[in-house]
Amino acid sequence: MPAVRNRIVRHVRVRAGDLVPHELNPRVHSEAQRRALEAIYEEIGFARSLLAYPLADGRLKLIDGHLRASMNPDQQVDVEVLDVSDAEARALLLAIDPLAQLAGYDSDTLDRLRQSVENDSAAIKSLWDVLQAASERTKTAVRRKDADTLPEQYFVLIECEDDVHQRELLARFHAEGLKCQAKMS
Repeated sequence: MPAVRNRIVRHVRVRAGDLVPHELNPRVHSEAQRRALEAIYEEIGFARSLLAYPLADGRLKLIDGHLRASMNPDQQVDVEVLDVSDAEARALLLAIDPLAQLAGYDSDTLDRLRQSVENDSAAIKSLWDVLQAASERTKTAVRRKDADTLPEQYFVLIECEDDVHQRELLARFHAEGLKCQAKMS
């Protein structure tokens, strides 16, 4: 793989309210997510920089960190500043979260990590409880959607005289290339 360009040009500390939210930010943040982040802030603190790029007027426009920036507009936050164009910023805005979601987990390691952290961190335990509840709601919705989108199927029920007649018809229909199966009531 060829060398990858490093587009990070600097780290700065700025007032969160001075950052320009990206007008094409597709992420929506639930109240549960906001509460979980507040709990992590209370327990651990601010631990991840925001991502932005400079506008022509010198202001910084967010790519990642909109929720964190909105939590307290007067808070000084660390921002990683990138040297990217508007088009590249839009591509990153679209790619960052889905790319992270492509990562898998080693379930044994994840379980060990959760157990060790949840014993010490009420905020993380609460977050995982919310995530598990959301996951169950999503699974239920997907099952419901799948049930609603089953393809239409059409059947013909033929009453047979006996099992010999049923086997004869089944053999004939199979020979004709029809999908069929024997049933008995």
